[in-house]
Amino acid sequence: MSYNQLTLTERARTEVLRQENYSLISIARKLKRSVYTISREISRNNVNQSYQAETAQKNYEIKRKLCGRPTRFTPELGNIIKYYLECHWSPEQIVGRLLQNQICFKTIYRWINSNMISFELISCLRQKGKRQRPKETRGKFNIGRPISQRPKEVKKRNAFGHWEADTIVSSRGKSKGCIATFAERKSRYYFCVLMPDRSSNSMETAINSLIKHLPKGAVKNITVDRGKEFSCYQNIENQFNINVYFADPYSAWQRGTNENTNGLLREFPPKKTDLAKVNQEQLNYALDSINYRPRKCLNWKFPYEVLCDELLHLN
Repeated sequence: MSYNQLTLTERARTEVLRQENYSLISIARKLKRSVYTISREISRNNVNQSYQAETAQKNYEIKRKLCGRPTRFTPELGNIIKYYLECHWSPEQIVGRLLQNQICFKTIYRWINSNMISFELISCLRQKGKRQRPKETRGKFNIGRPISQRPKEVKKRNAFGHWEADTIVSSRGKSKGCIATFAERKSRYYFCVLMPDRSSNSMETAINSLIKHLPKGAVKNITVDRGKEFSCYQNIENQFNINVYFADPYSAWQRGTNENTNGLLREFPPKKTDLAKVNQEQLNYALDSINYRPRKCLNWKFPYEVLCDELLHLN
């Protein structure tokens, strides 16, 4: 049977009945409580041989605050958590990577909400509902290999060297500046190149930069969308002997790794930023923050750590 503490009203009635010389049994009957409950209540809060409801209630509230598991929060731990929150780590990443699941990540949210950690919790979603793409106005080109011809092993993420590519553009009317983004499916490693415009020549230069940035064999194929900037695919295939696969129209989920990581990049140059004004130092800072951020899907390793492991085992 569950046990409920006496309420302030019950304590006040107990005080009045005691002053009227009611017995413990009579008080218990009137309150519909166990006589043992009334006896303990009076003996614990007997001040100068009299029971005072107000004193009893204060004693109860003090003991209530002291009961339960002691908090694991310390100022030192709070400073560590705040530092990594400001480095754009999520509470779940902090717990999984640094604290080895010693506390629940929800505990960090509670500490933030109770102002134990002075950090402004931003609850806005990166992805705000469904997005509609504007119609392609830059002409059409002959699509190369469809994603249906891509090896099945790519989807399983068991093998290294399978990349996804996309383009992040400035807001309409801002400028032609944009960023070519590349994500490796197994390691989640992220690589970006600043581009002056969204032309196929600029994208070809960006893909060249990706391939030259890595050892031979680290890029086996690339999955892209049907943007006009990827009309350079034949030059890439012929020059580097890799296959380029085109996702189905309006199927961003087929390049989910790249799309999701683009959302992380948007934490740094947010939407409506003129990307032509983003310099290499700013981009490198964003890439380091993303590639040195622990991922749950990688057992809390950094994408950079997984990349290095894979590069050591390249044939």
